[in-house]
Amino acid sequence: MLTTKQPDMPSQFSEQKEQQIENRMDDDIKSDHSESIRTSTDIHSQKNGKPSTLAKPEAGEGGAEAHVLAPQRGEIPRSLTDITTEPQAPKNIQSQPQTADGCPRDQTDNLVEEVLLSERKFEKILATDSVPFCEKYMGREEIEDSRRYMSLTTDQKSKKKSLGSRSESPAPPKPPGIMIPCPEVLRHPLESSSYDVVSSGIHPLMNGLSTDSGNRVDHQSSSPQQNYFVVVAIDFGTTYSGYAFSFTQDPDNIHMMRKWEGGDPGVVNQKTPTTLLLDPDEKFHSFGYAARDCYHDLEPQEAKKWLYFEKFKMTLHKTENLSRDTMIHAANGKRMSALTVFAHALRYFRKHALQELSDQSATCILNDDVRWVVTVPAIWRQPAKQFMRNAAYEAGIASKENPEQLLIALEPEAASIFCRRLRQHQLVPLMSPPVRLSLPNIKENPESSLPAVIENAGTRYMVVDCGGGTVDITVHEITDENGTIKELHKATGGPYGSVGIDLEFEKLLEDIFGVEFLDQFKNKMPAAFVDLMVAFEARKRNASPFKITPINIALPFSFVHHYKKMKNSTVEAAVKKYSSKEIKWSSQGMLRLEPSGMMNLFQPTLDAIRLHVAHVLDNCETGTISYLFLWVDSPNRPSCRSIRDAFSDRLKVIIPQGVSLAILKGAVQFGIDPTVVSSRRSRLTYGVGVLNRFIHGTHPTEKLVVKDNVEWCADVFDKFVLADQSVCVGDTVIRRYTPARSGQACSVIHIYCSERDDIHFITDPGVKRCGTLVLDLPDEPKQNQTQTKREIQTIMIFGDTELKVSAMDVLTGKCVKAEVDFLNG
Repeated sequence: MLTTKQPDMPSQFSEQKEQQIENRMDDDIKSDHSESIRTSTDIHSQKNGKPSTLAKPEAGEGGAEAHVLAPQRGEIPRSLTDITTEPQAPKNIQSQPQTADGCPRDQTDNLVEEVLLSERKFEKILATDSVPFCEKYMGREEIEDSRRYMSLTTDQKSKKKSLGSRSESPAPPKPPGIMIPCPEVLRHPLESSSYDVVSSGIHPLMNGLSTDSGNRVDHQSSSPQQNYFVVVAIDFGTTYSGYAFSFTQDPDNIHMMRKWEGGDPGVVNQKTPTTLLLDPDEKFHSFGYAARDCYHDLEPQEAKKWLYFEKFKMTLHKTENLSRDTMIHAANGKRMSALTVFAHALRYFRKHALQELSDQSATCILNDDVRWVVTVPAIWRQPAKQFMRNAAYEAGIASKENPEQLLIALEPEAASIFCRRLRQHQLVPLMSPPVRLSLPNIKENPESSLPAVIENAGTRYMVVDCGGGTVDITVHEITDENGTIKELHKATGGPYGSVGIDLEFEKLLEDIFGVEFLDQFKNKMPAAFVDLMVAFEARKRNASPFKITPINIALPFSFVHHYKKMKNSTVEAAVKKYSSKEIKWSSQGMLRLEPSGMMNLFQPTLDAIRLHVAHVLDNCETGTISYLFLWVDSPNRPSCRSIRDAFSDRLKVIIPQGVSLAILKGAVQFGIDPTVVSSRRSRLTYGVGVLNRFIHGTHPTEKLVVKDNVEWCADVFDKFVLADQSVCVGDTVIRRYTPARSGQACSVIHIYCSERDDIHFITDPGVKRCGTLVLDLPDEPKQNQTQTKREIQTIMIFGDTELKVSAMDVLTGKCVKAEVDFLNG
């Protein structure tokens, strides 16, 4: 394993003990190095050691793909050769096989020559600037002493050293089978400075000081620790958005944003609609209530020139091949770059939050003083997460040079983190009589409240986050008394949010008034259609299974007038012709829905949620789940009653108070301490395409490739991590690659994914190319150009909310720029 440069050691670790540890590690390094040499000797023994290359098209100017050869247990020992000559393909191969996404293999095949693969699929990297050795292998006393020493100032450390303490404690035991090389191994002998290889994640903020050394790998020295004065979390929702913040000196005091401009009179709005308005020149005009109200006041002809966006977050989930060039349609039908739209929205939140922070602080708060957290659905794929990060960069939230300033938080995880601190009076058990659900506030009542069992280690619970666009379902367990969370089931869910109810209402309008009319009304009078949906949204939010009175929805005058002009008939006649007992036209000129008719609009969404929750409960092989925490906008939503009736006999269904702000508060807590989630489940299987030794009778003949009289099996799926596999924070996959030809500027390695875990080849059904690993290769040292093969070691970290990667030139010990790009479509 590789660690960053070790900081000053506490006095308990004497020079003698340090030397003993280094000697042990040197022995392991020499052993591994000799084994590597033997492997390389076997690899290059063919054709008198002359390199030969399997010709492949170059990935681009200055770059090329390289060949990966993966070891498989139980197979013939591999023989890796440099590839310089054309392959001797068997006669029965007529054409190049294609990948599952239909691209020719010579364009998507990830045949990157690998010199050496780590024998271990996963290795724990917990090296940080604050702890000299991996805490996993230190005793409790050593950990406490080390942390205590690291918390001292430079002057205090100097005084402590001057005391000349002679007491020695045993050196931290070296973990069996894991190599922790000395810092000298990580740099060239002629270099005097050390270089970061990997940082295993973002670490807690301690009294305003971040202990994170950053996950950047394209620099040659450790970046200084960043002092973050405040944590700001942005809950970027499909229908409503907001932000909250907490000063790192007082992390338990979480502040919500002030009342937003606009909104309903007399209502305290701690969230604002996710609506964006751009002027005819495509410049930012307003966001939230201000955007909605301004668009409402525009004349119909003027509104056609303005760009109004709402519910655009779902674009990132629904777009199959998401890229930087993805477009979004405005209400008037015009298209605009999705990246620009999201950047406008996030830039608005950044400016709004910084202004409010400066107003509440004695000094001006700058962007560099803030650690930002942006929430995303847990079911989002890696491309959507990367898209949101890129939009944040464009908005001025963090940057590529300082990526650790921005954390991507998963919405159900944030809700789960908030659950840990709930007390009795903050929980509303849904098994109680239905009348309890309609109360806006539940005051503390020890006799009828639930005990605060969520704090107990070993408690397992499900989180169902019913948002505006998606529903996220996860299962978590409290692992210790500190409230650390472990994910027991991979995040699942789907587009079952409240937007689905809006779509059902649109279908109802199409059934009554016709598809052609409604499409024309949207295009010619977009502002009026927005007004209609806003009116329905207000009725939808107040819907309840206990209502017995009809619900009236006012149709805009332009709707009534345009229908009469187009159809030469009245809307009243259309409603009567529809002939439904649940839908009528009122004498006040409104569309009247009976309670049962309103519930019919909810039913498809509720059915999908129930089926998904039942599927998780039926397939979760993790023991008894005690609680189900339900996160909805208000406790009188029909979804509460539906889930309670379906699952109250299997577990306790609970809805906390103030659920609309729970994700925001949990996201702030996550920004303070990202290590609160110790492990997650991978949603997909990730890997690359490699060459393996061909085994007759096992491998299909169409995968046979002959190179230097050696038979290889092409397109083998080398798995990094499996779907639903538990991956701890800091768990990594290590690979070593050799460039296909000397002097190339970069190597491009394609990454594939699948929802299945029984994949054998990258051409199997369901396998998609989801991204690329790009390694920028600096000029090769002159003294090595005629000697050993160049090796680039890559370390991919799967335990965080995003996939991270770092890379190192093995010969020089210098880091090379590495990036995983999921938006290369």
